[in-house]
Amino acid sequence: MDLGIKGRTAIVNGASAGLGKASAFALAREGVDLVISARGENRLLAAAEEIKLATGVSVTPVAGDHSTDDGRERILAACPDPDILVGTCSPPPWGFDFREITPDVWHQYLTEGLVGPAEFIRLTVDGMAERKFGRIINIATGAAKFPSPARMLSGPPRSALANYSVAVSKVVAADGVTINNLLPGFHHTAAARQQFTAIAEKKGTTYEDEVALAADKYGIPAGEFGDPDDFGAVCAMLCSARAGYITGQSLIVDGGITVGLF
Repeated sequence: MDLGIKGRTAIVNGASAGLGKASAFALAREGVDLVISARGENRLLAAAEEIKLATGVSVTPVAGDHSTDDGRERILAACPDPDILVGTCSPPPWGFDFREITPDVWHQYLTEGLVGPAEFIRLTVDGMAERKFGRIINIATGAAKFPSPARMLSGPPRSALANYSVAVSKVVAADGVTINNLLPGFHHTAAARQQFTAIAEKKGTTYEDEVALAADKYGIPAGEFGDPDDFGAVCAMLCSARAGYITGQSLIVDGGITVGLF
């Protein structure tokens, strides 16, 4: 199905790997020109070249921290009037004891997971409303809706981001701008591969063995981790011209691990 966004422009923050890269790829396959950002320049440049060669769209990499004023200025200088904004950031460490979370630690992860994305929304949404088209997607975490002690530094900031973005979505809905949140569970991302490969090396097992154990331990009904490309396709669908009546939603993409009707 033609998603109706060919020729549009998108900023995808955190696009050098994982779900951000998969989302950028999915948009590029629909003919969307990209400005992608990440902190690590080498991996970002490699991702930009890979997407460009595979899809033929324009891909402009901007190395920088999108949670900082300087990073946001440089990204927006490369694409001052995006039609689409997708944002994610590197996941905080797992299993951080709440007793060890000092104000400085909170400031770091609130800046990355809440303030940075909220500022991008603030700086781009009015232009989208003036042009009568806009799609904003925050790639957050399932822990934003279903709190977990293991995701203490990830869930609370992104839960606040979901609250903020849904509130803003009500203001701009009549102007053709939608704002939604994707809340992923376990996926075969670079971060997951690094984490579970390290566990496998210590135990003398394999990455696949550890993924299977984790799927069982955490009760994932799908029985496996998610495919980032599938996640990217969901993101592209919500960014499409066909999804103009879906806004202010927070969609769980987790293989059924969480339990809830809504």
